[in-house]
Amino acid sequence: MSVKKLGISPNGIETYELQNGKGVRVQVITYGARLTKILLPMAKGVIDVLAGFDDADGYLGENPYFNAVIGRVANRIGGARFTLNGKTYRLNKNDGENCLHGGTVGFDRKIFSCEISGESAVKMTYVSPDGEENFPGNLTLSVTYVLTEENGVSLRYEAFCDEDTVFSPTNHAYFSLDGDFSSVRDTEVFIDSTLMTEVDGNLIPTGNISDVSGTGFDFSERKKIGDGIDETNELFKIARNGYDFNYILRKDRDISSPAATAYSSKSGIKMTVYTDRPCMQLYTGNFLDGTIVGKTAFRYQSAFCMETQGYPNACNVPSFPSMTLKKGEKFFSETTYRFEW
Repeated sequence: MSVKKLGISPNGIETYELQNGKGVRVQVITYGARLTKILLPMAKGVIDVLAGFDDADGYLGENPYFNAVIGRVANRIGGARFTLNGKTYRLNKNDGENCLHGGTVGFDRKIFSCEISGESAVKMTYVSPDGEENFPGNLTLSVTYVLTEENGVSLRYEAFCDEDTVFSPTNHAYFSLDGDFSSVRDTEVFIDSTLMTEVDGNLIPTGNISDVSGTGFDFSERKKIGDGIDETNELFKIARNGYDFNYILRKDRDISSPAATAYSSKSGIKMTVYTDRPCMQLYTGNFLDGTIVGKTAFRYQSAFCMETQGYPNACNVPSFPSMTLKKGEKFFSETTYRFEW
């Protein structure tokens, strides 16, 4: 196992690399506490399963949150507002009338400090000041990336705030297990859920929960993404002909049980997701249109995301489990993406 600093970009972004004894290498940068490469040593050569750019400074331009830590709140907050302790907070609108992934300048655009933590981890830390993007309280967030000998990439979130606030992070990693970012339609997916949070025409959860058993949304038995992606359905029209939906994971599962898997028959790579979060968003790159060019030109459905998270828009839906982080309370969560081939 080893961890080393690879260097610093002209714009001050630091890059670190973790490597395990099996030759798996993971690179992370301090801009957005991003994963930038997950390099798997295959028999036919190394495969990088992450979308993104070849150099750290590439992430400074416009991109769809490639592989970044998302906060303070992942997903959409309806109406870009919420009420906490009797006070209404009006957030910046960056998705129509709504707030998406933390607002206009979310955690994905912040420089984190970094320290090497032992032989297999780096710890990224950011202090979000009171009022940033109009969220209350001074929030301290640390994300520790750990590479295991079992080829797991673990993300361990720790946070606390000096005032009551709302907090629900994720990582927006874009994967292609084929390694060529051509199409994810043949990727086989399992999700340990048959329940989905319904959304309105702006993809804002309404509070209703749907049982999607036997529909094109059902991944409780492994199937290809493409098997249901073209199904004629009002929700699919909302999502612009792709998956962009939150699944409520089976409640009696624990972090040792797979929340989801993805498998490429082309490469033979399988990814298993373990998490203690209650939900996961499946997104199939519906807004990629070829204009963003990094490791390749990223096109519609050329990568997928499995974003573990709390219930989206929970700050506006009383029936959902709360995303409130109380003053002085410690937040901890862990998600692991483990690779086999």
